[in-house]
Amino acid sequence: MTGRKGVTGAGGSSGEVPAAPEKDARFRAVPGALYVVATPLGNLRDLTLRALDVLATADVIAAEDTRTASILLRHYGIVTRPQSLHTHNEALRAGTIVERLARGESVALVSDAGTPAISDPGAHVVRRVRAAGYPVIPVPGPSAVAAAVSAAGLVAEDFLFAGFLPHAAKARRDRLAALAGLPFALVFHESPHRVRAAIADLAAAFAPDRVLVVARELTKAFETIAAMPLADAPAWLAADPNRERGEFVLIVDAPPASAARAAELDAQGERWLAALLAELPPARAARVVAAVTGAPRDAVYARALALNPERAP
Repeated sequence: MTGRKGVTGAGGSSGEVPAAPEKDARFRAVPGALYVVATPLGNLRDLTLRALDVLATADVIAAEDTRTASILLRHYGIVTRPQSLHTHNEALRAGTIVERLARGESVALVSDAGTPAISDPGAHVVRRVRAAGYPVIPVPGPSAVAAAVSAAGLVAEDFLFAGFLPHAAKARRDRLAALAGLPFALVFHESPHRVRAAIADLAAAFAPDRVLVVARELTKAFETIAAMPLADAPAWLAADPNRERGEFVLIVDAPPASAARAAELDAQGERWLAALLAELPPARAARVVAAVTGAPRDAVYARALALNPERAP
């Protein structure tokens, strides 16, 4: 539904409410354009001025959760009613949005929090709109990934964002095994319902001295950012039930430099690994060789993939 933007105030003798002054064209949403708008993670004051301009002047606001979006819009006095666009209706809504753009309307896309289309709905809509020839304009701002990495103090110069881990235990462990040998910091989103299992699997999949950074409830009242060796992480989480509440970003830092040096297998270790790869999957072969040689398991796994890449999960 398209809402009209205005302000209330005392009317003149006719009793009419005066219209709000028109915004400068530079601060209005452009007709026929889709705006991908980042919204606050929790603190409503994190909305950028440009995002406020777009939300206040867009003809349509497509929101992952209309209730969440309405709280933000009411806070800033924006009367446009958001329309739902979530995982289950995104394909249908994408066609509708293209039709609205064709009529010369402007559309703002928002998720529950942070930047749309990053582990949230939106990518399908963006593809459809771009394929139809209409502009897609990012309005950058809050991002849980950027916020967590900026406050993590990582050793790694590079990081890989892996999104949400699979729900099923076996699929989750296979995914971590595939990532274990990468020399980057690894960044994950996680929900409160699965964070205990996810951290337990992280501790099992990676070297125990790799650092885990747990960032939860970013920008909210109970924001927590804690760093610890992976070996200590399950006990840290279990020590306080409140630590399992909220939305999480989990960051596994890159292996320490000492672990990287220790990863160089001697000739005997190379022979063990090559022989085992003829009989076992890379993850299992790496586990055996790490146990025999004392080399970090994730580093041995990386070497196993280098020797036999076609068997990577």
